[in-house]
This record gives sequence, structure tokens and C-alpha cells, in this order.
Amino acid sequence: MNQELILSKSVFFVTCPKGVEYLLADELNTFGLDTVRNAPAGVWVEGPLESGYRACLWSRLANRVILHIDEVGATSGDELYDGVVHMDWQQHIPVQGSFRVTFLGQNDAIRNTQYGAQRVKDGIVDRFQANGGPRPSVDAKNPDVTVSARLNRGRLALGIDLSGHSLHMRGYRTDKGIAPLKENLAAALLIRAGWPEIAAAGGDFVDPMCGSGTLVIEAAMMALDMAPGRKQERFGFEHWPGHQPDLWLSLRQEAERRAHEGKQGRIPRLAGFDQDSRVIEAAWKNIQRAGLEGVVHVETCPVDALQLEAEWSEQGLVLTNPPYGERLSERKELGALYRALGDTVKRTVPGWRLGVFTGVPEFGKSIGLRSYKQYRLFNGKLPAQLLLFQVDEVSAMTPREPNVPGEVTPRIASEERAAMLRNRLKKNMRTIGQWARKQGIGCYRLYDADMPEFALAIDVYEGRVHVQEYAAPKSVDERSARERLAEALAVIPEALDIERENMVCKQRQRQTGTNQYEKQAASGEFFKVHEYGCVLKVNLKDYLDTGLFLDHRPVRHWIQQHAANKRFLNLFCYTGAATVHAAVGGASRSLSLDMSKTYVSWAEDNLALNRADPKKHRVEQADCLAWLAERPSADQRFDLIFMDPPTFSNSARMAGVLDIQKDHPRLVRQAMERLSSDGLLIFSNNFRRFRLDDELESEFEVVEVTRDTLDRDFQRNPRIHRCWHIRHKA
Repeated sequence: MNQELILSKSVFFVTCPKGVEYLLADELNTFGLDTVRNAPAGVWVEGPLESGYRACLWSRLANRVILHIDEVGATSGDELYDGVVHMDWQQHIPVQGSFRVTFLGQNDAIRNTQYGAQRVKDGIVDRFQANGGPRPSVDAKNPDVTVSARLNRGRLALGIDLSGHSLHMRGYRTDKGIAPLKENLAAALLIRAGWPEIAAAGGDFVDPMCGSGTLVIEAAMMALDMAPGRKQERFGFEHWPGHQPDLWLSLRQEAERRAHEGKQGRIPRLAGFDQDSRVIEAAWKNIQRAGLEGVVHVETCPVDALQLEAEWSEQGLVLTNPPYGERLSERKELGALYRALGDTVKRTVPGWRLGVFTGVPEFGKSIGLRSYKQYRLFNGKLPAQLLLFQVDEVSAMTPREPNVPGEVTPRIASEERAAMLRNRLKKNMRTIGQWARKQGIGCYRLYDADMPEFALAIDVYEGRVHVQEYAAPKSVDERSARERLAEALAVIPEALDIERENMVCKQRQRQTGTNQYEKQAASGEFFKVHEYGCVLKVNLKDYLDTGLFLDHRPVRHWIQQHAANKRFLNLFCYTGAATVHAAVGGASRSLSLDMSKTYVSWAEDNLALNRADPKKHRVEQADCLAWLAERPSADQRFDLIFMDPPTFSNSARMAGVLDIQKDHPRLVRQAMERLSSDGLLIFSNNFRRFRLDDELESEFEVVEVTRDTLDRDFQRNPRIHRCWHIRHKA
């Protein structure tokens, strides 16, 4: 390849960890590469071959640098093969050399990567043989050239992997701690936390939970201007026919010179600490392989015992990746660990910056500092956040225990299984979510055990998500159930594009006695949602239910549309949502009854939010069984009654025990005594095996309307409730 071609522009696709794309684009620009466009987990750029070499040697963020050579149609295996076989592969694969094909992507015709890679390989080999040359060999482990094939929307991008290996592997880390950070992710955290600027201004660096030392080693390499690829013995382009050895040699020599010069100026203090002596031993070995002896210091020390000598700079960065807590017992200790971290930095490095990279960002509240910046990233497949704090009095706050969604750490054990849930949630957002938005519905069920692997109900509440885990059957062991819940908790925020703090997870169980009324937490976090012009107050954390039964939305809407000038009675009223709809719909007056003081107060708040006149729309605490058993007075006649009793209740505050299957004939007859001659009783319950008493159908006009009371988001679960319209016979 001549000098003109060296200077001409080529197109490269440079891959990176998800969430790092914009940082990578900025870095590649400094190498002389112009951004063409960003893509998920990568950046398309163009520039001379020299800049591609620089990316291989100097990129702290990239995974691979792929020289783009062509794009072919790939709507079928045959079309893919035809495109590949007509390319001039002798420009890119040495005669009598070896190659391998890496393949990513799939479509309806090319359903797995092995098939796609095989068709590409066949096309390359057949092209060589058609030219009369020898057949190149395929070497999956140590090829001369790696051909990259990436399928997207029926097009196959083909290129040469100039890196040859993932560039996150710098060559210094063969000893690893538990769940180590990849080197390029560590570099991204350092850049996001502002370490290059802090180091240039004379600041120092500390990682108080350093593990095998990745963060502190990457910080040292940045501060000393050491090329991350400097220790690599071989790159993927070195046997590529287009390789320019002289150009590459000059770049290697430049990197050595800059590494030498980097040690001549001020070297910041760089230290790592960890309470585990075994990982500190591994960190020392990594430091030696990186050539940073005498530059980076590590030692065994727990977070709460950390001390720094007076010689440390007045400015600097503390950056760390604390453990996430695999088990519930560990998670209970995380609050104390994060509090100890906060106490230590406030005591030892006031004026510094603190960065915490965590998969459980809710524990950031335990640090006792107010985070001024949060970056959403991924640690492998696990969603995580980088929280940044300024260690000063202005940022100080009282440490708080987090409200943790669920009792497991979000973590993906099977990417294939997690991808199934991710794809289903995104599909449901495109269908159910779009339907809800068009209807003006802010709260809806997005997913209801659509797949047996994930037995969850996932409800959207105007930007927040309520996850209910169905209790696993005895045939599913607890470990498997918790593993799948952990995967769901990792996938849901990413798939729905929400912050994890806006997700609440509970286990859904059969409600007995007063379970429905008992507090599960004490967050006091109420917020308003909207439904067909009504404003309703909900709480996702403190009770088994949220204050709004989403499956009864069509019933409430029907009441709103038919309540004008009617007297409305809401028995077992819960938080009074149906009464709100009746009042907004123009009901002349209403009475709502429930035995719970909590829900009576909640119902009063809901009515007040909608400016209902409390004199016309009354809410009373009452045992509905006892109230119905009383002889009705003249003013207790209603035109529209809604009765949705619990399946079973044995509350001490009730006159007796309620069993809806046994007791419903009496309840219906008593409610009908209070119904005007041309009025309507809407009777509903959610007992799966419920059967309406035959005698009621002979006494009254009874029409089951269950099918009409199920909106699109509950059509997968037609047994969520049953509903009847009951009238007096003419």
C-alpha cells in the first residue's frame, strides 16, 4: 500500500462498552478520526490508516477497531454468499494464510451466528479458488486475519479486525479479584469522574476498595501518558496484506518516548486499599506487569480504618467500585459499608471529589453526601451508575437507608433468557404502551407473566414501575426463582428507560384477613396519576396494593359515563377511585364505605383532589357487612351501586367472616334493597373459582359483563376479575 493510500480516508467501526459511545467518539477525534455516526456499543468514524493504528494503540475505551471494507445484502443466506464471493479477498487475507470469521446479528433468514459465519467463510474460500489460488485455512484460535461480519436490517457490514483481540485486555491483568472491572470500563469511569483534569492540576488518586487494582493502574497510565496497548505483543493487522510496518514502528516508538517522558514530571500519589489481602497480592502482581512499581502503592486496609499522610494533595479523586451484595445478608451490610465510605472521605480528603460506581445506586443515600451527577452505564450486562460527589460541607446530608426494590441484586445469569424478557417488554411498550398513550391512560399493565420464565406482573404508573413477583410454585426451587427475579430487576429499567429508583418490587401473595390493609413500608411517597380526567393518589411502596386496581379501569370509566345526576353508593370502597369517577361524571351525591381508616382518609383525599363537595360526596368508616344488614332508611336509596368485596376477610373489626362464594347471595340481595327501582348494581370480585348463585338470576335481571370490563392490557389474564350488571325485574 503506497503513501497515498496511507493518507487516504478509510472507514472504521470501533466498538466499546454500552453507554461509553460518546466518550469514545471524543477520544477517537483526538486520534484524527472524524465521527460519522454513533451506534449502540460503537462508533463509526473515518480517517487515515495511521489514525486506525493509533486507536489500536492508544484507545483507553475501545473494544475493537474494525476496518470497514464493504457492505452486502443479506436478506437470505444465498444473497449474503453472493455478495461475499464477488469481493476481492486477496487484498485482505494473505495467500496461504489463515483467517477466521466473527459474526454478529440475525434476521428471519439467518437465525444463528454459526450459519452466518459459515456462509461468509464459504464465500471467501470459493473466491480464492475461483481465482486459481490455494484455499486459505481457517484458524479459530490464532488466525493471521480476523474477518468481522455484522448483520443489521438485511445488510452485512464486512471488515478486518485490526485489533485482533479485545483492546480492554492491556496485558497486565492476569491476576483478578472477584468480579473485576474491565480495563476500558475503568478508564471510562476515570474520564467521567474528571481524573485527567484533576491529575493535570496536581491532584492525587485513591481507590479504597481497589480489588485487583484495575482503577488505580488505569489512573496511573492516564496520568503518566502511557499507551494502553503498549504491552501488547501482537495486533490483528500485523499479518494483514495492507499492513504498513514502518508506520506502525514509528507509532510504537512514539508511545515508548511518551511513556518515558511521562515519568519525568510530577507523578501523582496513587494508592489502592482493600480489606482482602488476597486481592492486594493480585494487585501487586498486576502493578509489576504494568511497569508501575514505585508509582502505584496498594495495601491491605478496611475502609473505616483508612488514613492518609499529610503529604497528599489538597485536591484529588477517590473512585471506587464497592461490592453490590450477592445475597440478602450481604445487602443488609451494604448500608454500613457505604456509610463507612462517606465517613472516611469526609474525614481524610475534604475538598476532593468522590466517584462511586455501583449496581445498587440507592445505597448512595447512605454515604451522607448529595450526588451532583449520575451517569448510567453497564458493568457487563448489569445496569449500573457512576455517582459523583463533592466532599464538602455544602454537599453534606444525613445518611439514609435506601428503599431497595426487592431482596435480590439485579444480575443477569443468562443473557439469552434476559434478552427474551427485554424484547418482550420493548414489544409490549410499542403495542400496549402506544395504545395507553392514545387513550390518555397513564397507568396500565405492561406485562403479566407473559413468559413462564418470568412470573411477574409489571405495571406502569406514569414513569414509575410497580413489579409484583408471583409466588413460585413448589416445583420451582427458591434459588432459580430468585435468579430470574434478579435478571428481571436488571432488565426492566434498561428496557423501559427508567431509573432504578423508580421501580418497586413486591411479592404477590393471596391476601387473607387484614393483609391488604397492613403497611409494608413507611416511605410516605404518594404521587398523583391521571385516568380519564380524574386525579388519583397512589403509593407504590407502603402497601400490598398501590391504591388503584388497574383491572377495574373500564368499570370506573363506565361509571363516570353513566353517573350524571345519579345517587352513587360505593361499598368496600378502598381508596374511592370509583367514587371519584362518579363525582367527575356528575353524580348528584355519593356515599363510600370501607372499614379501614387508612383507606377512608385516602378516599377523602382523592375526592378533594377532584374538588368534590364533601357535603354531597361522603366517605365513612363502616363495616359493610353490618351496614348492609341494617334496615335501609329512606335516604339510603341509590341509583347506581358498585360492590367489589374481598374474596375472604376475617378482620376483628368486621361483624363476621366474609367468604365471597358463600356470602355473595346475601350481600347482593341486601344491596338490591338499597337500589332504586330502575337502578343498577355493578357486582364484581376476583375469586378465580367464583360461581354466581343460580337463584339470583331468577330473582333479578343479571347480565355478566366481564368481557366488556377488560381493557387491552388485561386481555392476557381474562380471569383477573368477573363482573355483572344486576337490575330489578320490571
